[in-house]
Amino acid sequence: MRLVAEKVGGERGGETVFSGIDFAVSDGETLIVTGPNGSGKSTLLRIIAGLLPAAEGSIQLEGGGEQAPDPAAACHYLGHENGMKPVLSVAENLDFWQNFNGAPALGIGEALEAVGLETVAHLPYGYLSTGQRRRIAIARLLISRRPLWLLDEPTAGLDRRSEERFAALMTGHLREGGMIVAATHVALGLEGVKELRMGGATHV
Repeated sequence: MRLVAEKVGGERGGETVFSGIDFAVSDGETLIVTGPNGSGKSTLLRIIAGLLPAAEGSIQLEGGGEQAPDPAAACHYLGHENGMKPVLSVAENLDFWQNFNGAPALGIGEALEAVGLETVAHLPYGYLSTGQRRRIAIARLLISRRPLWLLDEPTAGLDRRSEERFAALMTGHLREGGMIVAATHVALGLEGVKELRMGGATHV
């Protein structure tokens, strides 16, 4: 499987944010998207996820077959917001996402154990701390099988131990043939990553 972007451009509010972006990511690879605020990192991830149209160019997923014909069908998207209902319990939120996304992977209990929060399944999501909420959002990546993880500042709100745990989960995803595209200002603890510098000249 291979994610390929050719001459991609993005707009925000009718104004061009970036143009001419090229990259390719294959099984087991990570692309780190860097650059100053306002350079279009989040916009690019939303375009890949199918949440925004590209102003120009194309993004295609090669080798995804009928189950993943395009990036939107193949991806988990973790944005700045965690995508959870505060009044629902942790388990209810994760159960919704597993049913919505399909392709069950880990059970809810297993996913919570993987992020170190196996004791909070019954609590309303809104009761949790900022870091715990982010870890539950990370658990959402584990309960349905999607080969492409799109991560926007994924470690925001995490302490060092949680960052290390997340790095291990990402490494496991890559070893199983997954792909990661992450917009971040900090190192994610992954080896051999590619870098795409927005607002600069470094394309891969």
